[in-house]
Amino acid sequence: MAIYIVRHAKAGDRGEWEGDDRLRPLTKTGRRQAEALAAWLKKEPLDAILSSPYVRCVQTLEPLAEERKLPIEPRKDLEEGSGGESLIRLVAQFEGRNIVLCTHGDLVEEFLEQLVEQELVPRGRADMEKGSTWVVEETGGKITGARYVAAP
Repeated sequence: MAIYIVRHAKAGDRGEWEGDDRLRPLTKTGRRQAEALAAWLKKEPLDAILSSPYVRCVQTLEPLAEERKLPIEPRKDLEEGSGGESLIRLVAQFEGRNIVLCTHGDLVEEFLEQLVEQELVPRGRADMEKGSTWVVEETGGKITGARYVAAP
């Protein structure tokens, strides 16, 4: 089974955004990345789509959800500041299922640090650009491998 951990696509600059950061949307480039993600995963078997409730994460998964006719399940445990451990818990929780989830850079960074410590990912390959995806393999709820797919 595979879990696709997506760092949200490109959004407007945090420093230039006025208002609640949770409402900051994708840029034109980010919307193109979201469309490319949907195209890339078009034929992959998927059981669920999960997202941080932040607008930029939901927008990253909207084209995929529309294409696949699956709802986007908002999850507080994917919000900024939730910690990389929340991704480990989701892998165990969705054991045996194929899911896509979208989250933020801080969670991906902490998650990758754990994979580096477990020697599943070499430190020099722990990339996490906006719009990129980590394809995580699991067996019995445990992470057995991970590979990086660069942002479109």
